[in-house]
Amino acid sequence: MKLDFTPEETAFRDEVRSFLKDALPDDLRRKMINRDHLTKEDTVRWQRILNARGWAVTHWPVEYGGQAWTPAQRYIFQEEMALAHAPEGSPFNVNMIGPVLCKFGTPAQQERFLAATANIDIWWCQGFSEPGAGSDLASLKTTAVRDGDHYVLNGQKIWTTQAQHADWMFGLFRTDSSGKKQQGITFLLLDMKTPGITVRPIETIDGEHDANEVFFDDVRVPVENIIGEEGRGWDVAKHLLGSERSGIARIGLSKERLSQLRALETRLAADGTLTGEEQRRLAHKLAEVEVELRALELTQLRVVAADAHGGGANAAASILKVKGTEMQQRMTELVTELAGPAGLAMPDHDHAPNDPDDGWVNAAAPFYFTMRKVSIFGGSNEVQKNIIAKTMLGL
Repeated sequence: MKLDFTPEETAFRDEVRSFLKDALPDDLRRKMINRDHLTKEDTVRWQRILNARGWAVTHWPVEYGGQAWTPAQRYIFQEEMALAHAPEGSPFNVNMIGPVLCKFGTPAQQERFLAATANIDIWWCQGFSEPGAGSDLASLKTTAVRDGDHYVLNGQKIWTTQAQHADWMFGLFRTDSSGKKQQGITFLLLDMKTPGITVRPIETIDGEHDANEVFFDDVRVPVENIIGEEGRGWDVAKHLLGSERSGIARIGLSKERLSQLRALETRLAADGTLTGEEQRRLAHKLAEVEVELRALELTQLRVVAADAHGGGANAAASILKVKGTEMQQRMTELVTELAGPAGLAMPDHDHAPNDPDDGWVNAAAPFYFTMRKVSIFGGSNEVQKNIIAKTMLGL
């Protein structure tokens, strides 16, 4: 299997680099380097810049605004975005509900939502997890009872990222409890301004407010907002989660962070912060991370090559999700070790560090703790390992 890029793909990489150099606002790049909080306006601004270029939703079908890129081109684009310190846009719009609407939406739903979703004229959130139904998503209990031309929703969602910003939610709701737990689940779209919806913030250990609780009290949702068939929402959710887990690997982001770690190592060695023995131990750890990251990248490239020939590896999304998130967590462990006591401070989102390396050191410990979540969302890594064992090893 050939894993090298062709001359055409290399030229495409140059085109992407040139665009990012010219189009990415410097204040957004600086925020990404310093790990500063991105506002809703920051994300909207950058996604609209990409959308104007035709690159906001490149993996969507061409008829819905996508690009006829090869899997290799999509991989190159994602990697160059990370290496340029570009924001990712809204994953809920681009990687989740957009592809679902393209595949399962009615023509009326596609006309109503797709263009607005690509341009973030609508900001989406995901209503999946519930108390007692996170990794075991099929155990959800929030009900949607049919009442004429509406469903009436009652219950609660939790860990709903960016619900405080959202105009609309896509979510899973139980319409029937009589069969297997994967049955009787329906995929619905709902306007967050609908009476009966209450959003309550959850502040995470790094001081951020991204997560929320969302409560439904006799919320009426038109039946026309169903995606797919009633009771078949599990099939829609599996399609969505496959895209989410592939994206969570974020190999380009890990490569960029490894580069920053090496720059920080060089600085600390030069100013005498690290002893000779500490430098040797750190060099060994960074070499281990680099080898693991290269192996992960080769795995991703194999998947890309297989996709290009109409194939694909079983459970590939689960493999990339597990190893990719473990790699991201390993990066935070190393920067916390390097930061020492200085990393215990809480982040100061109102002050941009003078030195770009300080973005790694300031608040390293809170960042370390909050990054524990990446092995949980998108389906916990323990569940993904079960999927790998079952589908690839036959266990």
